[in-house]
Amino acid sequence: MTARTVLITGGNRGIGFSLAEEFVAAGHRVAVTARSGSGPDGALTVIADVTDGESLDRAFAEVESKLGTIEVVVANAGITRDTLILRMSDEDFDDVVDTNLGGSFRVVKRAAKGMLKAKFGRILLISSVVGLYGSAGQVNYAASKSALVGMARSLTRELGSRNITANVVAPGFIETDMTAALPAEQQAEYKRNIPAGRFASPEEVAKVCVWLASDDAAYISGAVIPVDGGLGMGH
Repeated sequence: MTARTVLITGGNRGIGFSLAEEFVAAGHRVAVTARSGSGPDGALTVIADVTDGESLDRAFAEVESKLGTIEVVVANAGITRDTLILRMSDEDFDDVVDTNLGGSFRVVKRAAKGMLKAKFGRILLISSVVGLYGSAGQVNYAASKSALVGMARSLTRELGSRNITANVVAPGFIETDMTAALPAEQQAEYKRNIPAGRFASPEEVAKVCVWLASDDAAYISGAVIPVDGGLGMGH
């Protein structure tokens, strides 16, 4: 395993926190961005908002001065504003797309510069089974997450000859505070639709990402890797 400098957006909670823990455990130099809070022990936390380019410029400068050129970037930060389309405001749509899709663009653009110079890079975009499977009440979220597939494949064509890969990880239902708060009947209904019959742990998503960033996955690019227990198979 080659130790790399890794930047994870939205690393203060949920999947992002687990991502940081797994990369630290694997021996990498890890930084996380957060609007508030902090990442796990062993990770550098920098305050940044993925919708604010200037804050990202400051975050990148701090990470690179303390840990070195960013070699692996995980665009994980995201939000939801769920509601049916007739109730969805323009702001609901724009905010979700600007954070989930625009934020990924801003982070990847800044990371790509150093990757091109180094002739090495791993770009990981955290999507969702919803991006390809669809979900009522999530037109904005699904649109932002499905667009990451086109982004990864375009990046692969632009950057692939420089030993830079770009892949999408598409989690399904994950054990988080949000799913834990759902009524038991609703949780059971979701699980009935998942062939594996259970939700994933955040660590199961994180371990896939650590592998995709490794030397073993150097010939995988432009792929969509589902971590959903079979929920979205065929999509």
